[in-house]
Amino acid sequence: MCASAALSWSITAEPAGSAVARGLLREYYTDVADRYYALHEGRRSTPQEIDEGVAEYPLDALAPPHGVLLVARRDGEPAGCAGTRLMDARTAELKQVFVRPDSRGLGAAGALLRAAHAAAARLGAERIRLDTRRDLTEAIALYRRHGYREIAPYHHDDPYAEIFFEKQLEPAASGTSPNGSVRPATW
Repeated sequence: MCASAALSWSITAEPAGSAVARGLLREYYTDVADRYYALHEGRRSTPQEIDEGVAEYPLDALAPPHGVLLVARRDGEPAGCAGTRLMDARTAELKQVFVRPDSRGLGAAGALLRAAHAAAARLGAERIRLDTRRDLTEAIALYRRHGYREIAPYHHDDPYAEIFFEKQLEPAASGTSPNGSVRPATW
């Protein structure tokens, strides 16, 4: 990654129900569903399967005061997203990390992770967890590069969650608002 690519990313909080967020989350679900169905059934996902998957995820989980959806933009255009939400007072969960294919390899995923870590710390979390599938090898490598370590499953309610990770967070920097909410201007 060249330094100029990393400097060109703008990451801001986005309402999870906005058109930009809905579009990115739909692309995320399409990407992971297509990979799953190609691997296990030799086909792509159907629009109905994507609609059902998107509808199942509660968008309010990525809304203040207990969560945030971050959007990475390059030259003003949405290129990726990452969400974080509190699971309890000291533990956050990383959700829906996605970078559009034409923006991969340019530093967006790392920038999104750093912003998600900062957001989780500002929400009061001391650690951040995630689950993923074993076939999402690029994601697993990304998480390991950013200091995540594999842990025992912390839930059993998702049949697609095959591997679990956790990372200890740095304490929140000053700039947290009095009510503890995340202020996008800090990214």
